[in-house]
Amino acid sequence: MFRNNKNKRKKRIFKRDMTPKVCKFCHEKAREIDYKDVSRIKRYTSGRGKILAASITGNCAKHQRMLTTAIKRARFMALLPFVQE
Repeated sequence: MFRNNKNKRKKRIFKRDMTPKVCKFCHEKAREIDYKDVSRIKRYTSGRGKILAASITGNCAKHQRMLTTAIKRARFMALLPFVQE
């Protein structure tokens, strides 16, 4: 008799030894994110100019929303490019 091992395969679970990400804006107790502070906002965009997700940056939901509006305002005012080449 042959056993069918397909159904008995164990899923691989990889545990990451990472410390939990902390929202930098909460740590600094920032009330608002200024769209004119381009050097700070630029860190939260990818190489192509996309806004990075909160899971990558570690921002909380409140500050991620504020950051998104600040990036969009900076793009509209031509402080940040829409697409980087």
